Amino acid sequence: MELILLRHGVTRANLERRYCGATDLPLDPAALAAFRQAGLLYPDPTGFRVLTSGMRRTEETLQAIYGEIPHEIAPAFREIDFGIFENHTYEELKDDPAYQRWLTGDNEQNRCPGGESGAEMTKRVLAALEQLRGDTLLVTHGGVIAAMMAHLFPGEGKSRYAWQPPPFHGYAVTISASGRDYRPIPG
Repeated sequence: MELILLRHGVTRANLERRYCGATDLPLDPAALAAFRQAGLLYPDPTGFRVLTSGMRRTEETLQAIYGEIPHEIAPAFREIDFGIFENHTYEELKDDPAYQRWLTGDNEQNRCPGGESGAEMTKRVLAALEQLRGDTLLVTHGGVIAAMMAHLFPGEGKSRYAWQPPPFHGYAVTISASGRDYRPIPG
């Protein structure tokens, strides 16, 4: 099985360093224009089941890379829901006691008030990953890709955050009876 994991492009929230998981934002127009000029190369989607998380930024990224191609929406591959921290920056939240409890505690296990924890997001994503059959191309989110890569390649000793690719980047993962391998995209 080949699994192509692509992170969505740059949003205004990325540029402003805002927590953005459940907030449905478009791609930043200037960043999208710069991406189109870069001429990056991506794997051919022919023969792949194509999925997005259904969020606007993943839909726009799929269209920017591949044009209008048939695909399915898989909401289980959405980013973590940051609850009341959504669409806020560290500077806006740093004096909020609820934020400090989440940030200084085990924020992998601690649930964002009104949202979910990193562990809950990972459980949701890995359950959906287990259901995939055949070659799949997925346009999703940085945290989602990081959770999948940390699960698929635990021997690398990388933290989940070290696996998070930049916008418009990702991994091509090959899973076979003889093992697993990956390469960065674009390569």
